[in-house]
Amino acid sequence: MAPIPTPPPEPQDSPEGYVGLEAGEAERLARARGWSTVRSLAPGTVVTMEYRYGRLNFEVEGGRVARAWKG
Repeated sequence: MAPIPTPPPEPQDSPEGYVGLEAGEAERLARARGWSTVRSLAPGTVVTMEYRYGRLNFEVEGGRVARAWKG
């Protein structure tokens, strides 16, 4: 049987620190801090529930991050 793959480490970064930032600035900062995938979503956007290592999600309202979470 093949070994279970070990996911790469995620940046030691708190998603809450992005709330209130301008969306473009938050995306640039997240990439600079090592997040491999950063996605900005409109409020109420339907997203899948699978957890993706290295992905940071932003809910953007009025050009600013209203909510941020990993996965």
